[in-house]
Amino acid sequence: MRLWQFHGGVHLDGHKELSSQVPIAQANLPKFLIFPLLQHIGEPTEPIVHVGDKVLKGQIVAHCFGSDCSLMISAPIHASSSGTVVAIELRPVPHPSQLTAICIVIETDGQDVWTELNAIPDYTSLSPAAVREHIAHAGIVGLGGAGFPSHVKLRPQDIDTLVINGAECEPYITCDDRLMQECPQDILEGAQILRHTLGGTKRCIIAVEDNKPSAFQALSQVAQSTSVEVVKVPTLYPTGGERQLIKVLTGKEVGRAQFPASIGVVVHNVETTRAVFRAVTQGRPLVSRVVTVTGNGVDCPQNLEVLLGTPMREVLAQCGRKSDIEQLIMGGGMMGYALPRDDLPMIKTTNCLIASGPGELRVPPPLLPCIRCNACAQVCPIHLLPQQLYWHCKAKDFKRAQAYHLFDCIDCGCCAYVCPSHIPLVSYYRYAKAEIRASEREHKKAEQAQQRHEFRLFRVEREKKERAERHKQRAKGVDSG
Repeated sequence: MRLWQFHGGVHLDGHKELSSQVPIAQANLPKFLIFPLLQHIGEPTEPIVHVGDKVLKGQIVAHCFGSDCSLMISAPIHASSSGTVVAIELRPVPHPSQLTAICIVIETDGQDVWTELNAIPDYTSLSPAAVREHIAHAGIVGLGGAGFPSHVKLRPQDIDTLVINGAECEPYITCDDRLMQECPQDILEGAQILRHTLGGTKRCIIAVEDNKPSAFQALSQVAQSTSVEVVKVPTLYPTGGERQLIKVLTGKEVGRAQFPASIGVVVHNVETTRAVFRAVTQGRPLVSRVVTVTGNGVDCPQNLEVLLGTPMREVLAQCGRKSDIEQLIMGGGMMGYALPRDDLPMIKTTNCLIASGPGELRVPPPLLPCIRCNACAQVCPIHLLPQQLYWHCKAKDFKRAQAYHLFDCIDCGCCAYVCPSHIPLVSYYRYAKAEIRASEREHKKAEQAQQRHEFRLFRVEREKKERAERHKQRAKGVDSG
């Protein structure tokens, strides 16, 4: 199979040997589970339980309202174990903003009792729409870290190629590697379910980076008698990016204003694919995921199947937490972000926790002025001009930053990695994006307030005219009497 190459990219020290050789283990059942109401891209959910309610494992505790869940960019949240709802309150959540959000807190009963599960014995006998609705109600989102509701990407749109993304290119993360080694049959069958849900795609490709030979071999063996292609792709960061992987496999470029579906391609992560397999064939909603717990801050780096809502400190303790952790990072070594505390919950998009020991992560040297060397532009996989974006973001000239396609930036960090002046470029971009989004939210609120005010004036004027008309009619009645 011919492969192409995307622009830019960097070769990184993966640090994957820390956790890649240990089989996936089951994380302990915690005393309390914490569920933020927003764990995905799109509309937040709303609680459908109350304090004091008893819940079972797999029961929906927060749902998307307004219309059918399968038609919304949202995903319900399920209890990951049985127990009692003890609080619905503001709690700290794992997010770069370090803000609080409404969370449902469940005290587990230690029984881990499942609710009644509804599997689909023969999904091929159902329409793609029916299977897609089932996936939507299972609460499945992109588990590679993006968190986009999976059912939205499964609406048939003349899709020609389904890509299953096993190009786990971020440093430290090995959860997908272990999953491909240990559950290749689940991934393969999940891919076939996705093909059916998309209306039947001509091609299905499982892409695995060439530094994962065991995963490639395991998938190749189970795919031998099928039409699914298992393909090795070069190890180059960020090959695991959706647009970059599409370029490597098909040679097609996804335009700035396009989605992959517009060129006939849909991409799903391998863990997402297994979640689809479980939801359809076993009836299991998304209540757990594999998480890499790694770094020199733990004695036993490994991959754990963790119940969603588990406090991070309990997972770290299970892996032998050391006392000299310098930094706790959620995500990989490039796109992850530091967390201020360790009592935050594991959520759907938590694919990795890096507990860094003393001196493990590179401490950037002092910041120097930009020397306009253009190294950042040479490695940018999106063909952006990072230097220009930096100047405009630093000057808070957000309109100019948007003119240079700020929101096309995928925060991969390649530019900052090669910058000889050690400028934290991605930090500037994230700040600018956050400010723009906040401004847009305020503008939207102001518009809504203006509309409410104008409608109130209209209503008052209408009622005034109606009263005048009623008085006029009564006056006519008195005169005629």
